[in-house]
Amino acid sequence: MSTSGTHTTNTGTDGRNMTSAAPAGTPAPADTSRHPVLRGLLWVVWHRHRNALRAGILVTLLACALFAYQRFEVMDFLQAKGGDPTPDDDLLMEFQEKFSSQFSMDTQFLQFVPAVVGIFFGAPLIAGEQERGTIKLLTTQSTGRGKWIAASIGLPLAVAVLCTAALTAAFTWLWWPSRKVALFGDWLQGGAFESTGPVLIAMTLFMTSCGIAIGMLVKRVVPAMVLTALFAAVTSVAWDERLRAQLGTLRSMVWPYNGESPDLPAGAVQMDDWVATADGKLYGFSTCAGDNTEACRAELGIVDRVTQYFAPDQMAGMQWLGAGILLALTAAVLTLVVWRARRRPL
Repeated sequence: MSTSGTHTTNTGTDGRNMTSAAPAGTPAPADTSRHPVLRGLLWVVWHRHRNALRAGILVTLLACALFAYQRFEVMDFLQAKGGDPTPDDDLLMEFQEKFSSQFSMDTQFLQFVPAVVGIFFGAPLIAGEQERGTIKLLTTQSTGRGKWIAASIGLPLAVAVLCTAALTAAFTWLWWPSRKVALFGDWLQGGAFESTGPVLIAMTLFMTSCGIAIGMLVKRVVPAMVLTALFAAVTSVAWDERLRAQLGTLRSMVWPYNGESPDLPAGAVQMDDWVATADGKLYGFSTCAGDNTEACRAELGIVDRVTQYFAPDQMAGMQWLGAGILLALTAAVLTLVVWRARRRPL
Protein backbone atom coordinates (compact mmCIF):
# COMPACT_ATOMS: atom_id res chain seq x y z
CA MET A 1 0.00 0.00 0.00
CA SER A 2 1.34 3.44 -0.93
CA THR A 3 1.60 6.48 1.34
CA SER A 4 1.44 10.20 0.50
CA GLY A 5 4.64 11.11 2.33
CA THR A 6 8.10 11.67 0.89
CA HIS A 7 10.12 8.48 0.48
CA THR A 8 13.87 8.16 0.91
CA THR A 9 15.88 5.21 -0.25
CA ASN A 10 18.87 3.85 1.71
CA THR A 11 21.11 0.94 0.98
CA GLY A 12 21.45 -1.61 3.76
CA THR A 13 24.51 -3.61 4.69
CA ASP A 14 23.25 -6.52 2.60
CA GLY A 15 22.95 -4.37 -0.51
CA ARG A 16 19.18 -4.24 -0.56
CA ASN A 17 17.27 -0.92 -0.95
CA MET A 18 15.48 0.18 2.20
CA THR A 19 12.72 2.78 1.83
CA SER A 20 11.42 4.88 4.71
CA ALA A 21 8.46 7.24 4.52
CA ALA A 22 8.45 10.75 5.95
CA PRO A 23 5.21 11.95 7.52
CA ALA A 24 2.72 13.40 5.07
CA GLY A 25 2.88 17.19 4.72
CA THR A 26 6.52 17.47 5.85
CA PRO A 27 8.24 20.13 3.71
CA ALA A 28 11.25 19.03 1.74
CA PRO A 29 14.56 20.41 3.00
CA ALA A 30 15.75 23.55 1.18
CA ASP A 31 18.28 22.92 -1.53
CA THR A 32 21.31 25.03 -0.56
CA SER A 33 23.79 23.20 -2.75
CA ARG A 34 23.71 26.01 -5.30
CA HIS A 35 24.43 28.64 -2.63
CA PRO A 36 27.22 27.21 -0.43
CA VAL A 37 28.38 30.66 0.77
CA LEU A 38 25.19 32.68 1.20
CA ARG A 39 22.80 31.22 3.72
CA GLY A 40 19.82 32.40 5.70
CA LEU A 41 19.12 36.13 5.47
CA LEU A 42 22.08 36.77 3.19
CA TRP A 43 20.67 34.32 0.66
CA VAL A 44 17.24 35.99 0.92
CA VAL A 45 18.78 39.42 0.27
CA TRP A 46 20.79 38.09 -2.68
CA HIS A 47 17.74 36.34 -4.11
CA ARG A 48 15.52 39.45 -3.86
CA HIS A 49 18.11 41.75 -5.47
CA ARG A 50 19.98 39.24 -7.61
CA ASN A 51 19.25 40.95 -10.93
CA ALA A 52 20.67 44.31 -9.83
CA LEU A 53 23.66 42.70 -8.11
CA ARG A 54 24.46 40.51 -11.09
CA ALA A 55 24.14 43.50 -13.44
CA GLY A 56 26.59 45.47 -11.31
CA ILE A 57 29.10 42.63 -11.29
CA LEU A 58 28.74 42.14 -15.05
CA VAL A 59 29.27 45.84 -15.80
CA THR A 60 32.32 45.80 -13.54
CA LEU A 61 33.86 42.85 -15.35
CA LEU A 62 33.22 44.41 -18.77
CA ALA A 63 34.68 47.76 -17.72
CA CYS A 64 37.78 46.13 -16.22
CA ALA A 65 38.28 44.16 -19.45
CA LEU A 66 37.98 47.39 -21.46
CA PHE A 67 40.52 49.17 -19.24
CA ALA A 68 42.93 46.26 -19.67
CA TYR A 69 42.57 46.41 -23.44
CA GLN A 70 43.12 50.16 -23.43
CA ARG A 71 46.23 49.77 -21.31
CA PHE A 72 47.80 47.51 -23.92
CA GLU A 73 47.06 50.16 -26.57
CA VAL A 74 48.63 52.90 -24.45
CA MET A 75 51.72 50.83 -23.67
CA ASP A 76 52.18 49.92 -27.33
CA PHE A 77 52.02 53.63 -28.23
CA LEU A 78 54.50 54.66 -25.55
CA GLN A 79 56.96 51.91 -26.42
CA ALA A 80 56.73 52.73 -30.12
CA LYS A 81 57.63 56.35 -29.33
CA GLY A 82 60.61 55.35 -27.24
CA GLY A 83 59.49 56.51 -23.82
CA ASP A 84 57.02 58.43 -21.74
CA PRO A 85 55.65 61.60 -23.34
CA THR A 86 56.09 64.80 -21.32
CA PRO A 87 54.17 68.08 -21.55
CA ASP A 88 57.14 69.66 -23.34
CA ASP A 89 57.26 67.08 -26.12
CA ASP A 90 55.53 67.22 -29.48
CA LEU A 91 54.49 63.71 -28.53
CA LEU A 92 51.99 65.22 -26.10
CA MET A 93 49.67 66.44 -28.85
CA GLU A 94 49.85 63.13 -30.66
CA PHE A 95 48.97 61.33 -27.45
CA GLN A 96 45.98 63.63 -26.89
CA GLU A 97 44.72 63.14 -30.42
CA LYS A 98 44.83 59.38 -29.99
CA PHE A 99 43.73 58.88 -26.39
CA SER A 100 42.10 62.07 -25.07
CA SER A 101 38.49 61.05 -25.78
CA GLN A 102 39.15 57.57 -24.42
CA PHE A 103 40.39 58.79 -21.04
CA SER A 104 37.64 61.41 -20.88
CA MET A 105 34.90 58.82 -21.39
CA ASP A 106 36.51 56.45 -18.89
CA THR A 107 36.64 59.04 -16.13
CA GLN A 108 33.12 60.30 -16.87
CA PHE A 109 31.82 56.74 -16.57
CA LEU A 110 33.59 56.22 -13.25
CA GLN A 111 32.43 59.56 -11.87
CA PHE A 112 28.82 58.60 -12.64
CA VAL A 113 29.11 55.23 -10.86
CA PRO A 114 28.35 56.51 -7.31
CA ALA A 115 25.27 58.42 -8.43
CA VAL A 116 23.97 55.53 -10.55
CA VAL A 117 24.39 53.03 -7.71
CA GLY A 118 22.75 55.39 -5.23
CA ILE A 119 19.80 56.16 -7.51
CA PHE A 120 19.04 52.78 -9.03
CA PHE A 121 20.05 50.50 -6.18
CA GLY A 122 20.33 52.42 -2.91
CA ALA A 123 17.05 54.33 -3.14
CA PRO A 124 14.82 51.30 -3.98
CA LEU A 125 16.56 48.92 -1.54
CA ILE A 126 14.26 49.49 1.43
CA ALA A 127 11.72 51.82 -0.19
CA GLY A 128 10.72 48.98 -2.51
CA GLU A 129 9.95 46.69 0.42
CA GLN A 130 7.97 49.47 2.10
CA GLU A 131 6.01 50.29 -1.03
CA ARG A 132 5.07 46.64 -1.67
CA GLY A 133 4.31 46.03 1.99
CA THR A 134 6.64 43.05 2.19
CA ILE A 135 8.73 44.76 4.85
CA LYS A 136 6.03 44.13 7.43
CA LEU A 137 6.26 40.40 6.79
CA LEU A 138 10.05 40.38 6.75
CA THR A 139 10.41 42.33 10.00
CA THR A 140 7.91 40.20 11.93
CA GLN A 141 9.88 36.99 11.49
CA SER A 142 11.95 35.44 14.26
CA THR A 143 15.19 36.96 12.94
CA GLY A 144 14.36 40.45 14.23
CA ARG A 145 14.82 43.87 12.69
CA GLY A 146 18.46 44.25 13.65
CA LYS A 147 19.61 41.17 11.74
CA TRP A 148 17.31 41.95 8.82
CA ILE A 149 18.58 45.50 8.33
CA ALA A 150 22.21 44.39 8.75
CA ALA A 151 21.83 41.77 6.03
CA SER A 152 19.75 44.04 3.78
CA ILE A 153 22.34 46.82 3.65
CA GLY A 154 25.48 44.80 4.42
CA LEU A 155 25.49 42.49 1.40
CA PRO A 156 24.74 45.18 -1.22
CA LEU A 157 27.37 47.52 0.25
CA ALA A 158 29.93 44.70 0.27
CA VAL A 159 29.25 44.05 -3.42
CA ALA A 160 29.56 47.79 -4.09
CA VAL A 161 32.95 47.88 -2.36
CA LEU A 162 34.27 44.90 -4.33
CA CYS A 163 33.05 46.26 -7.66
CA THR A 164 34.34 49.80 -7.18
CA ALA A 165 37.66 48.51 -5.83
CA ALA A 166 38.06 46.46 -9.00
CA LEU A 167 37.13 49.43 -11.19
CA THR A 168 39.52 51.87 -9.52
CA ALA A 169 42.35 49.33 -9.54
CA ALA A 170 41.86 48.60 -13.24
CA PHE A 171 41.70 52.28 -14.19
CA THR A 172 44.75 53.13 -12.07
CA TRP A 173 46.64 50.39 -13.93
CA LEU A 174 45.61 52.05 -17.19
CA TRP A 175 46.28 55.66 -16.13
CA TRP A 176 49.56 55.36 -14.23
CA PRO A 177 52.04 54.84 -17.13
CA SER A 178 50.76 57.96 -18.95
CA ARG A 179 49.74 60.05 -15.92
CA LYS A 180 51.98 62.96 -16.97
CA VAL A 181 49.99 63.56 -20.14
CA ALA A 182 46.69 61.66 -19.82
CA LEU A 183 43.82 64.09 -19.22
CA PHE A 184 46.35 66.83 -20.09
CA GLY A 185 48.24 66.01 -16.91
CA ASP A 186 45.45 67.44 -14.72
CA TRP A 187 45.12 64.74 -12.07
CA LEU A 188 42.96 66.91 -9.82
CA GLN A 189 40.24 68.31 -12.06
CA GLY A 190 40.54 66.01 -15.06
CA GLY A 191 38.83 63.05 -13.37
CA ALA A 192 41.80 60.95 -12.21
CA PHE A 193 41.40 62.13 -8.60
CA GLU A 194 37.96 60.50 -8.28
CA SER A 195 38.77 57.53 -10.52
CA THR A 196 41.90 56.27 -8.78
CA GLY A 197 42.67 55.47 -5.17
CA PRO A 198 40.00 55.24 -2.43
CA VAL A 199 37.74 58.13 -3.49
CA LEU A 200 35.55 56.14 -5.89
CA ILE A 201 34.90 53.47 -3.26
CA ALA A 202 34.11 56.00 -0.53
CA MET A 203 31.90 58.13 -2.77
CA THR A 204 29.91 55.07 -3.90
CA LEU A 205 29.34 53.97 -0.31
CA PHE A 206 28.26 57.48 0.65
CA MET A 207 25.82 57.91 -2.24
CA THR A 208 24.39 54.41 -1.76
CA SER A 209 23.86 54.90 1.97
CA CYS A 210 22.21 58.28 1.33
CA GLY A 211 19.95 56.65 -1.26
CA ILE A 212 18.98 53.98 1.28
CA ALA A 213 18.22 56.63 3.91
CA ILE A 214 16.17 58.75 1.49
CA GLY A 215 14.22 55.68 0.38
CA MET A 216 13.49 54.67 3.96
CA LEU A 217 12.16 58.14 4.78
CA VAL A 218 10.13 58.62 1.58
CA LYS A 219 8.82 55.01 1.40
CA ARG A 220 8.16 55.27 -2.35
CA VAL A 221 10.61 54.11 -4.99
CA VAL A 222 10.20 56.72 -7.74
CA PRO A 223 10.18 59.79 -5.44
CA ALA A 224 13.17 58.34 -3.57
CA MET A 225 15.09 57.90 -6.83
CA VAL A 226 14.30 61.48 -7.91
CA LEU A 227 15.40 62.93 -4.57
CA THR A 228 18.56 60.82 -4.61
CA ALA A 229 19.36 62.11 -8.10
CA LEU A 230 18.94 65.70 -6.92
CA PHE A 231 21.09 65.00 -3.87
CA ALA A 232 23.77 63.44 -6.08
CA ALA A 233 23.79 66.51 -8.34
CA VAL A 234 24.16 68.89 -5.40
CA THR A 235 26.88 66.73 -3.88
CA SER A 236 28.78 66.64 -7.17
CA VAL A 237 28.74 70.43 -7.50
CA ALA A 238 29.78 70.94 -3.88
CA TRP A 239 32.60 68.39 -4.25
CA ASP A 240 33.92 69.91 -7.48
CA GLU A 241 33.55 73.57 -6.58
CA ARG A 242 34.21 73.65 -2.85
CA LEU A 243 35.40 70.52 -1.10
CA ARG A 244 38.06 68.96 -3.33
CA ALA A 245 40.37 71.99 -3.38
CA GLN A 246 40.18 72.17 0.44
CA LEU A 247 41.70 68.72 0.89
CA GLY A 248 45.26 69.95 0.49
CA THR A 249 47.40 73.01 1.19
CA LEU A 250 48.19 75.11 -1.86
CA ARG A 251 51.85 75.67 -2.61
CA SER A 252 53.04 79.00 -3.99
CA MET A 253 55.63 80.04 -6.54
CA VAL A 254 56.69 83.69 -6.21
CA TRP A 255 58.74 85.81 -8.66
CA PRO A 256 59.29 89.52 -9.34
CA TYR A 257 56.40 91.32 -11.02
CA ASN A 258 58.35 92.12 -14.17
CA GLY A 259 60.41 88.93 -14.11
CA GLU A 260 60.06 85.84 -16.26
CA SER A 261 57.59 83.24 -15.01
CA PRO A 262 59.36 80.06 -13.85
CA ASP A 263 58.10 76.61 -14.80
CA LEU A 264 55.85 74.76 -12.41
CA PRO A 265 57.10 71.42 -11.01
CA ALA A 266 56.41 68.43 -13.25
CA GLY A 267 52.87 67.17 -12.84
CA ALA A 268 51.70 70.20 -10.83
CA VAL A 269 48.13 71.43 -11.21
CA GLN A 270 47.90 75.21 -11.42
CA MET A 271 45.01 76.61 -9.38
CA ASP A 272 45.24 80.40 -9.35
CA ASP A 273 47.38 83.45 -10.13
CA TRP A 274 47.84 86.53 -7.95
CA VAL A 275 49.87 89.66 -7.52
CA ALA A 276 51.39 90.30 -4.10
CA THR A 277 53.09 92.83 -1.87
CA ALA A 278 56.51 92.29 -0.32
CA ASP A 279 54.90 91.07 2.91
CA GLY A 280 52.81 88.48 1.02
CA LYS A 281 49.42 90.20 0.81
CA LEU A 282 47.60 88.86 -2.24
CA TYR A 283 45.53 90.79 -4.76
CA GLY A 284 43.62 89.54 -7.79
CA PHE A 285 45.73 88.94 -10.88
CA SER A 286 44.07 91.80 -12.79
CA THR A 287 44.66 94.34 -10.02
CA CYS A 288 46.29 97.50 -11.39
CA ALA A 289 45.72 96.41 -14.99
CA GLY A 290 45.12 99.22 -17.49
CA ASP A 291 46.00 102.88 -17.08
CA ASN A 292 48.29 104.15 -14.31
CA THR A 293 49.57 100.65 -13.63
CA GLU A 294 52.83 101.80 -12.07
CA ALA A 295 51.14 104.34 -9.81
CA CYS A 296 48.57 101.76 -8.69
CA ARG A 297 51.24 99.19 -7.92
CA ALA A 298 53.29 101.73 -6.00
CA GLU A 299 50.26 102.76 -3.96
CA LEU A 300 49.40 99.15 -3.03
CA GLY A 301 53.00 97.99 -2.72
CA ILE A 302 52.63 95.23 -5.36
CA VAL A 303 56.05 93.87 -6.27
CA ASP A 304 55.55 90.13 -6.99
CA ARG A 305 53.50 87.68 -8.98
CA VAL A 306 52.28 84.47 -7.36
CA THR A 307 51.07 81.16 -8.79
CA GLN A 308 49.37 78.65 -6.48
CA TYR A 309 49.36 74.96 -7.32
CA PHE A 310 49.04 71.41 -6.05
CA ALA A 311 52.02 69.11 -6.56
CA PRO A 312 51.58 65.46 -7.60
CA ASP A 313 53.04 64.21 -4.31
CA GLN A 314 49.98 65.69 -2.57
CA MET A 315 47.51 63.55 -4.51
CA ALA A 316 47.47 60.44 -2.32
CA GLY A 317 47.13 62.37 0.93
CA MET A 318 44.28 64.45 -0.47
CA GLN A 319 42.52 61.33 -1.74
CA TRP A 320 42.71 59.56 1.62
CA LEU A 321 41.53 62.66 3.48
CA GLY A 322 38.56 63.02 1.13
CA ALA A 323 37.77 59.31 1.39
CA GLY A 324 37.99 59.49 5.18
CA ILE A 325 35.47 62.34 5.29
CA LEU A 326 33.10 60.46 2.98
CA LEU A 327 33.40 57.25 5.01
CA ALA A 328 32.70 59.13 8.25
CA LEU A 329 29.56 60.62 6.68
CA THR A 330 28.60 57.15 5.42
CA ALA A 331 28.93 55.71 8.92
CA ALA A 332 26.71 58.49 10.30
CA VAL A 333 24.02 57.90 7.65
CA LEU A 334 24.03 54.13 8.15
CA THR A 335 23.80 54.58 11.92
CA LEU A 336 20.67 56.67 11.36
CA VAL A 337 19.25 54.01 9.04
CA VAL A 338 19.84 51.20 11.54
CA TRP A 339 18.49 53.24 14.45
CA ARG A 340 15.31 54.15 12.61
CA ALA A 341 14.79 50.60 11.34
CA ARG A 342 15.00 49.25 14.87
CA ARG A 343 13.11 51.98 16.72
CA ARG A 344 10.51 53.36 14.38
CA PRO A 345 7.65 51.79 12.39
CA LEU A 346 8.63 50.89 8.83
